[in-house]
Amino acid sequence: MFSEIKVSEIQENAIDLIGDQWMLITAGTKDHFNTMTASWGGLGFLWNVPVAFIFIRPQRHTYKFVESNPFFTLSFFEPKQKNILTYCGSHSGKDVDKIKECGLIPLETKNGSIYFEQANLVLECSKLYHDDIDPGHFADKMIQRNYPNKDYHRMYIGKIVKCWVRK
Repeated sequence: MFSEIKVSEIQENAIDLIGDQWMLITAGTKDHFNTMTASWGGLGFLWNVPVAFIFIRPQRHTYKFVESNPFFTLSFFEPKQKNILTYCGSHSGKDVDKIKECGLIPLETKNGSIYFEQANLVLECSKLYHDDIDPGHFADKMIQRNYPNKDYHRMYIGKIVKCWVRK
């Protein structure tokens, strides 16, 4: 169903994948995990390793799962499956079983990370670093409009340890 590839073999444009198509950030164990839709983040090379960086507001249910687990996954889907991402981005795992409601089929990596059978690209990341967005460091004060409630994101940088594509 999935083939492992090198991160450098990813064919898709990261800006399109994350900003336009979106992704599911998932953390936890097979018995207790949560997922959320995200459209902020990126892929790159830092500290001599391939990395993904993601942003999560502290009030999001997935935040505590990313905080308490050493790994997280990023799952990307076909554009025709955007309804899954829309649902997971507009409902909280505190209130509904998003996995059941969307018909997602969770799979587990050797590291115990969760991803989804329906994905067409999956990145498994080990956390390397986190930091909280500091509004005092905004070079462009217009960025503040993204935070009317002053609920600043936490940024996570993860080393991409595995990458899979749908066969």
